[in-house]
Amino acid sequence: MIGVLDYGAGNLGSVMNALQRLNAAARFVRDPEDMRGFEKIVFPGDGHFATAMASLEKLGYVSAIREWIHADKPFLGICIGLQLLFDASEEAPRVDGKDVRGLSVIQGTVRRFPGRKVPQIGWNNTKARASSRLFKGLPENSFFYYIHSFYADPVDDTVTAAEAEYYCTYCSAVERGALCATQFHPEKSGAAGLTLLENWIAGT
Repeated sequence: MIGVLDYGAGNLGSVMNALQRLNAAARFVRDPEDMRGFEKIVFPGDGHFATAMASLEKLGYVSAIREWIHADKPFLGICIGLQLLFDASEEAPRVDGKDVRGLSVIQGTVRRFPGRKVPQIGWNNTKARASSRLFKGLPENSFFYYIHSFYADPVDDTVTAAEAEYYCTYCSAVERGALCATQFHPEKSGAAGLTLLENWIAGT
């Protein structure tokens, strides 16, 4: 059973619809304790780094997510679900005089694109590393759908599973053990996105 984390973020319905199209057994996670009843967790969403992090803290998900990932259980972050895995973001370095910290399960910072035309909205060529399990069976340069103004900059480049270009070359997907995350939206990326989700579900 796949659990889709519901913490008040948007775009949860489209993720659930994509999983249903793949005939994957899935339902929304009700609360942190409920996570224990699932084999895999999807952490989707869109929105502001500080707002999303505050919601996770208020609902008690922070420790539960960290424990899940440290236990190397299957986890897929999407969009803000990738960015919150990092230490901090230039979108919200401080709020009300306090540093805003992410989940800090991957070392690095989420940075703003250096150009003036942001957010990046639409399809973008995504170059996957040959060793990536998440992109198995997909062309090296596939197109996925993006909408974001900030990108992840990991300290350790070995976690990068794919890259895209928008003013700069940036990390657009990560893999580390059972932890996977994408900056793009596979649930909005047609056949390529569904193949990627199938790969994650299969654990290939």
